[in-house]
Amino acid sequence: MSKRITKEQINLRFNIVSLFVYILGIILIIQLLNLQIIHGDEYREQSNTRLTRISKIQGSRGDIVDRTGNVLATVRIAYDVELYKTNIETAELNKAILELMNVLEKNQENYTDTFPIKINPFEFTIVDEELNKWKEKNEIEKDASAEEAFYKFKEKYKIDSNNIEEIRKIITIRYRITTEGYSSTKSLKIATDIKEETVAELSEKNSNFAGINIVKDSIRTYTSGSLASHILGYIGNINEDEYNKLKDTYDRDDSIGRTGIESLFEDYLKGNDGERQIDMSVDGTITAEYITKEAVAGSTIVLTIDANLQKIAEEALENNINKIATGGFSETFDTKTGAVVVLKIDTGEVLAMASYPDFEPEKFVGGINQTDWNQYRDDERKPLLNRVIQSQYAPGSIFKMVTATAGLETGAITISEKINDTGVYPYAHKPVCWYYTNYHRGHGYLNVSGAIKNSCNYYFYEVGNRIGIDTLSKYAKYFGLGEKTGIELPSEISGSLASRETKAKNSDIEWQLGETLSAAIGQSYNSFTPLQIAKYIATLANAGEEVNPTIIKTILNSDGTEETKEDIRKYASEKLGLTEEENKEKLEIKPENLEAILEGMRSVTGETGGTAYGVFRNFNIEVGGKTGSAQAGDNVNAWFAGFAPFEDPEIAVVVMVENGSHGSYTAEVARDIMAEYFGMNSQNIQESSAAIPYTEIER
Repeated sequence: MSKRITKEQINLRFNIVSLFVYILGIILIIQLLNLQIIHGDEYREQSNTRLTRISKIQGSRGDIVDRTGNVLATVRIAYDVELYKTNIETAELNKAILELMNVLEKNQENYTDTFPIKINPFEFTIVDEELNKWKEKNEIEKDASAEEAFYKFKEKYKIDSNNIEEIRKIITIRYRITTEGYSSTKSLKIATDIKEETVAELSEKNSNFAGINIVKDSIRTYTSGSLASHILGYIGNINEDEYNKLKDTYDRDDSIGRTGIESLFEDYLKGNDGERQIDMSVDGTITAEYITKEAVAGSTIVLTIDANLQKIAEEALENNINKIATGGFSETFDTKTGAVVVLKIDTGEVLAMASYPDFEPEKFVGGINQTDWNQYRDDERKPLLNRVIQSQYAPGSIFKMVTATAGLETGAITISEKINDTGVYPYAHKPVCWYYTNYHRGHGYLNVSGAIKNSCNYYFYEVGNRIGIDTLSKYAKYFGLGEKTGIELPSEISGSLASRETKAKNSDIEWQLGETLSAAIGQSYNSFTPLQIAKYIATLANAGEEVNPTIIKTILNSDGTEETKEDIRKYASEKLGLTEEENKEKLEIKPENLEAILEGMRSVTGETGGTAYGVFRNFNIEVGGKTGSAQAGDNVNAWFAGFAPFEDPEIAVVVMVENGSHGSYTAEVARDIMAEYFGMNSQNIQESSAAIPYTEIER
C-alpha cells in the first residue's frame, strides 16, 4: 500500500523550489550589475574595439618525386602581405597605404598593380574598346585624357597629397580594393613572397599599418630547374571561370595545375586549407590568434622516372641535336627539336621522357611575366610542347618489324624465304629501295632477318603487297599504334594509322596498292607518337606481350595511406576520358618468327653492315635496334628504336630527332642512355658514327 503525501510535505517541497529560484535570480541580477554598471564602460570599450575574422591556413601542395625519392617539385615557405578592411577614416587608410607602399618599394618588393594609367608622362595602358568600357564603368567622360582620369581617381579616393607619385601609390591599392573587394573577414593580397627584412619592418611598425597582416604562404618550387619539365608541367593562377566552378575549395588567389602531372593530379596535390581565428581592434591591430582548423598537406606523387637517367636522356638528346645541326656527322642539317623515351619492359614504367627544347616551370609560379610568355609563345621550336605524347611522326623503317610480324604470322612469308631485291619494285608506282638510290642496284636475296638488318624497302614492299593494308593495319593495332597509350599525362594524342578507314576520312578515292607499299615501310598515313613507338618496341621485346606505359609509381597521402594501383588507374582514366577496350584481341607471335625478327634487330647494331653498327660496335652489352629515316615534307625525321640486353630485355629506348636526316645519327642518344642505365663508362664507348660512309647510311 503506497504512502499518502501529506499537505505538510507538499508545502516543504514548494518552499525549497521557491528558495532555489530566488537565489538564482539574485545571482543573475548581481551578474547583470557587474556587466552593465560596475564594469560596463570597460566591457563596452572592449566590444567596440574588438573584431574577429577567420584567416586561411594554406594546405601545402604535395611533392612530386622520382622513383628513388629525389624531390622534383616541392614548396617553400614564403610571406605575403594582406590588407583587411578596418573601421578607420579614409585619410588614415590612405596614409597607411602610402606608408606600406613606401616600405615595399624601398625593399624592392613586387606587388600587384592593375591601375591602367601610367604617370611621367600620363598615358593609358589600355586602348580602343577596352578603354571605352573602362571609362564607362568608372564613370569617366569618354574623351577624358589619362591625366584627367587620373585626377578623377584622386578626387574619388579623397587623397590629400599633391605628390603625383604618392597619389599613384595610393590609387594602386585603392583601385584594387574597388575592383576586387575586401572586408573585415576577406583580405586583399598586396604582395607575395616578400623579403625577411620587409617582414621585420612591417611587424615592428604594425600599429602604423591599419588592417595589414603578414601571413605564411607555401610557394611551388622546382628543385632541378627544367629537368622533366614536360612531365611535371606547371601551375598557374586560377581564372574567373575556374573560380566560379571551384569556389568551395579554391580562393581567388589560389594556383591550379595547368599541364603535366601538376594538372592531371591536381585533386591529390592540392592540400586542404585550415583556418585561423584572428582577434583585432578596429584600427587593425592584431590582439590574438587561434588555429581553429588544421591544414592538411597534399599527397606526394611518386613518378616512375629516374632523375639521374632523365638528366642523361635530356643532355644526350640536346647534344645530339646540336651535333647534327653543326655538322658533327660530316653533314649539316637544320634540326632544332626532338624527343626520347625509355620504358622498363617488364612493367611499362617510364624511366625517362624528354622533349627538346624544354622550359622552366618555376617561371609560371605566381603568374608568368609577359616577356617570358612571349618568348615561349613565339619560339618556333614550341618548347611547351611535349613531343613524346603530343606530336606524331611517320615512323619510317622502324615500322618494318610490324610488317614482318604480319607477314610471318599470316604465312605470307617464311623465315627462310628469300626475296630478291632488284632495286626497283615492279608494281604500283614502281618505288625503289634506298640502296638502289645510292648504288643503282638492289640488296639481292634477303630473308626477313637480313631485310631488317639492311632495312631493305623492296623486301617490305613485297610483304605489304602480299598481305594487303587490312592485315597490316590489324597487326599495327596489336602493337598499340594509332591509339593513345593511356599514360597518366594530359593531352596525349592518338596518332594516325594507315588504313582504309583513315583514308576515307581524308579522301573519297579508294585505297591504292601504292599506298599499301608506302605503309609497309612506315609512310603513307602512318604517324605515331614516340611513346607509341616505345610501347611497340617494348611489346616486341616482351615476346608480343602487351606493355602498357605508366609514369606513376604510387601516391602517398599525408595521413600515411597509399593509393592502390587500381584506384590510380581509375582516377587517371576518368580524368583523361579513357575507356577500356573489352575483349581486346591479343598479339601472339610464334617463337621462331619472333626470333627471326629480333635477330634482324640484333644484326642492326651488332654486325658489319648494320645501320647502327658503327655506334654500338664497342658497346659491352648486346642491343637489338632499328634505325629509321622518314620523309616529312622537305625534311627527313630520324629515328632509333631499340632494347637491351638482347637476351633478357630490360629497357626499350626510342629517339626521334626532327629533320635529323639519318636514323643512325640518333642511335648515339640511345647508346648513352643505355650506358648510364647499365652502369657503364660511356667514355669508353663513345665513337662518332661520322666514321661510317654516307652511302652506308639508310635514307
